[in-house]
Amino acid sequence: MEQLPEQHLHQLSAAEAIRLLDGDEQRGLELPEVESRRQRFGPNSVPTLRGQGPLLTFLLQFHQPLIYILLAAAGVTAALQEWVDAGVIFAVVLINAVIGFLQETKAAKALEALARLTVTEARVLRGGIVQPIPSIELVPGDIVLLQSGDKVPADLRLIRCRDLQIDESTLTGESVPVQKDSSPLPQDTPLAERRNLAYSSTLVTYGQGRGVVSATGGNTEVGRISTLVSTADVLETPLTRKIAAFSRLLLVVILMLAALTFVVGVVRSRAAFEMFLAAVALAVGAIPEGLPAAVTIALAIGVSRMARRHAIIRKLPVVETLGSTTTICSDKTGTLTVNQMTVRELYAAGQMFEVLGSGYEPEGEIKSAAGSNLMENAAARECLLAGLLCNDSTLMQKDGRWEVSGDPTEGALLVSARKAGFDERKILSESPRIDAIPFESQHQYMATLHACPNGGSRRMYVKGSIEVVLSRSDSAVDANGQKVAIDSATIHDRLSAMGAQGLRVLALARGEMPAGTNALEHGDVANLTFLGLQGMIDPPRPEAIAAVRACQDAGIRIKMITGDHPVTARAIAEKFGLARSSSGDEQPSLVMTSDDLAKKSDQELVDIADQVAVFARATPEQKLRLVRALQANGQVVAMTGDGVNDAPALKQADVGVAMGAGGTEVAKEAADVVLTDDNFATIKAAVEEGRGVFDNLTKFIVWTLPTNMGEGLVVVAAVLANVTLPLLPVQILWINMTTAVCLGLMLAFEPHESDLMHRLPRDPQSSILNSTLILRICIVGTIMLLGAFGSFNWALRQGFSDATARTVAVNVFVTVEIFYLFNCRSLHASMFEVGLWTNRWIILGVSTMIALQLAFTYLPLMNHLFNSAPIGWDAWWRILLTGAATYATVGAEKLLRRKWAARRQTKMAVPR
Repeated sequence: MEQLPEQHLHQLSAAEAIRLLDGDEQRGLELPEVESRRQRFGPNSVPTLRGQGPLLTFLLQFHQPLIYILLAAAGVTAALQEWVDAGVIFAVVLINAVIGFLQETKAAKALEALARLTVTEARVLRGGIVQPIPSIELVPGDIVLLQSGDKVPADLRLIRCRDLQIDESTLTGESVPVQKDSSPLPQDTPLAERRNLAYSSTLVTYGQGRGVVSATGGNTEVGRISTLVSTADVLETPLTRKIAAFSRLLLVVILMLAALTFVVGVVRSRAAFEMFLAAVALAVGAIPEGLPAAVTIALAIGVSRMARRHAIIRKLPVVETLGSTTTICSDKTGTLTVNQMTVRELYAAGQMFEVLGSGYEPEGEIKSAAGSNLMENAAARECLLAGLLCNDSTLMQKDGRWEVSGDPTEGALLVSARKAGFDERKILSESPRIDAIPFESQHQYMATLHACPNGGSRRMYVKGSIEVVLSRSDSAVDANGQKVAIDSATIHDRLSAMGAQGLRVLALARGEMPAGTNALEHGDVANLTFLGLQGMIDPPRPEAIAAVRACQDAGIRIKMITGDHPVTARAIAEKFGLARSSSGDEQPSLVMTSDDLAKKSDQELVDIADQVAVFARATPEQKLRLVRALQANGQVVAMTGDGVNDAPALKQADVGVAMGAGGTEVAKEAADVVLTDDNFATIKAAVEEGRGVFDNLTKFIVWTLPTNMGEGLVVVAAVLANVTLPLLPVQILWINMTTAVCLGLMLAFEPHESDLMHRLPRDPQSSILNSTLILRICIVGTIMLLGAFGSFNWALRQGFSDATARTVAVNVFVTVEIFYLFNCRSLHASMFEVGLWTNRWIILGVSTMIALQLAFTYLPLMNHLFNSAPIGWDAWWRILLTGAATYATVGAEKLLRRKWAARRQTKMAVPR
C-alpha cells in the first residue's frame, strides 16, 4: 500500500493541506479518481500480519526441554512395554500442548480487534454530493463531514470547525474532549496538542467539522499502533525461563549419570543389557514426570482464584509472572482514575468548599473547610445552579452505572448540583431555557437564557474561562446573595491554587435581562455578576490509592505513564505518593514529558527509567520504549491500561493488564490479564495470587526433587556395590506418578502464608531454588538413599525375595514423601504454625496414597503388574521410622534457621 510523502500537515494552512493532498473542498473527489487512489493506497482498514499457522503453533508447544525429557520417558516406558505408564506421560504432554495452543491463539486477536475498531460509516463529499459510505472505502484527499456522535473514520486535517470537540482519551490519554480548530500550528507541536488534526477511531462529542483525509488504514495513528502491537516482543515469563533452565540442567545431569552408570557397570564386568536397564532406571527415576502437571494445575488454580477476585487470566504462565512483578507501569486515565470528570472544589463569596465523592454517581457531601454551611452561602448555591442550567448534557443511570450523555465537563457540573440537593427536572421546569449561545472556541464561554420562576425579568447564566467571564463581570455576589464589588486579585489567586492541583477551572456568572427577551446575542453577555468557580479533575480511585500503597509495601515500584497534561499528571501522582521522595520532599525531576523523552536515546532511557516516576504526554511509541527500558534493567514489568494507545506497551510488558468494563477491545486483546471491575486494587490481589502460585510451585519442586535424587542415587549405589537393582523402572514410575498426583499436587491448594505480601519481590535473575532449599533437598535425598538401600539389603539378608525387598524399598520412598510433604507446607515455618487443617486436600491426598500403596503391596493383580510382594510388620516399623526421622530432621533444620535469623536480626537492631 502506497504511503503519502511525510509532511507536517498541522503546520500548513487548510488550503495548503487540501492542495498537498490533491483534494477539492467544494466538490470532493470524483469517482474515477477515488478508484485510482483506492488502487494506490488500498482499503481504509488496519492490515493484519500473517502469523504462524495453527499446526506450527501446536507443534511449538513441544519445543521445550522439559517436554523433551517427558517424551524420552514416555519412549522408554513404551519400549519397556509399560503401556499404561507411557500413556499417562503422553497424556500429560498432550494436555500441556493443547492448553498452550488455545492460549496462544487468543493473543493473535489483538490486530483483528484493531481492524474491527475502525469499521464504521462516514459522510463524505464526492462529486459535489454528501453521501454516507463505509469508512473502509475512504481514500486520501476525501472531504469528510463530522458531527456530534460520529467516530472519526480516518486521520483528517481539519479545514472547517464549529465548536468541534473530540474525545481522544483512547488514543492520547487526554481525559477531557479536545477543542478543535483549523488554524496552523508550529511544527514541533506534540501529537496530543495538534488541535487541527482528527484521528481515526476517536469520538466527536460536540459540534461539527469538516476535514480532508490525510491517512488511511495502516498509515493512520491507529494503524501505526497496530504495527507496534505486532512487533512488540512476546517475552518468556520468569517461570518459563526458570523451568527451561532447570530442565536443560536436569537433562544434562540425567544423561551424564545414565551414561556413567552404564560405563562403570560394563567396566566392572556387568552384563551390558543389565547396565542398560540400570541406566534406564536411573533416567526414569531422575525425571520429575509430575512437574509439568503440577505447573499446569497450580497455574489453573491460580486462574480460578483470580477470577473470583475479578481478574481474568488469558495466558496460564502469567499467573506466576504477576507474583514476580517488580515494577507496575500504570496508565492514569481510567486505571488509576475513574475516567469521569468530578468537581472537587467550589469557590464562592470568598469561601472554599470541598466536594466529596468520585465519578458521575451523584452521592457525596459538599463541606466548607471553615465549617460554614453551604445552605447559608447564597453565592455558592447559585454557582451550582448556574452549572446545572448552563448545560447541554444529561446525567442518566444505565445498567446500575451512572453515565453522562454529552461533554464530561458539563456532566461534572450536573453531578455537583445534584450533590447539593438540586432537583434537575423541577428546576428546568421552573426556569425553562428560552435561548442559548453555544460554546465557541473564539469566545470561550456558553450562555443560556431562562425564565425566572416568579415571572417578570429573564435571567442569563454564563460559564467559561475565568479570563473571559471576569472581563465581562462588573460585580459579584456575597454569601447573603447581595451584589458587592468584585475582587479580581483574590479570584486569580484562588485560580492559581486550584490550577496547581491539576484542576480544570470554570467560572460561572449571571446576568439580568429585560422581561420579554427571547433571544441572546454576544453583546448581551456583559455587566455580569460573578458567582464563583468550580474546579474539576478526573479523580483517583480511592481503592487504587490503597492498592498502590500496598504494592509499594510489597517492594513493587509504581510508575505512571500517561498521555495527559504534565500538571494534571503531577497532581494525580502526588495523591498516590508517586512524585515525592522517601523523605516527602517534592522532586520535580521525577516528572518527564514527551518532549524530554524524545530527546533521550534508548541507552539514556535505560539509565533514567528507574529514577523517574511519572511520564506525561507519552505517545504509544514512548510507552513501548519505557517498558523496554525497564526490562533492560532486569525488571519484571506489569503494564496497565485501557486505551488503544496502551496496546503496544501492554503486549510488550511481561504482564499486560487491561480494564474489562471501560477498556477498548484492542487493549483487552493485547493484554494477558483483564480486570472485570476496572479496579487497580484488583492488581494487588492478582499479585498476591501470583506470589502464592510461585510459592506453592517452589514447595512442590522442593518436595519432589529429593525423590528423583534418591531414586537415582539408589541405582548408582547398586551398580557401585555390584548388587541387584533395588528399584525397577516400572516401580520408579509408580512412585513418581502416584505420589506426584496424590501428594505433590495437593500443595497447589495450599493457602497463602501470612507474610506473603510483606516480602520483597523475587530477584528476576535468581534461580528457583536457593542454597538453603538445595541443602534441604540433598539431606532428604540422602535419607531416602540410606533408608531405601539399607532396608533393601536388610530384607535380602533376612532371606526375603527380590520382589519383597524391592517392595520394602518402594514403601520407604513413599512413606518418606508422605512425612516430608507436611514439612513442605511451609518452606520456613512449622506445619503446626501453618495449621494442620488449613489444607484439607493434603489429608485427602495422603489417605488416597496410603490406600494405593496398600493395594500395591497386597493386591495380587498389583503384585503381578509391578513385581511387588506382601511385607510384614517387621518391615513396616522400619519404614515408618525412616519417614518420622525425615520429618524430625527437616523440622529441626528449619527451627535452627529461624533461631539463627532471629538472633541475626536482633544483633542488627542493636545500635553500635
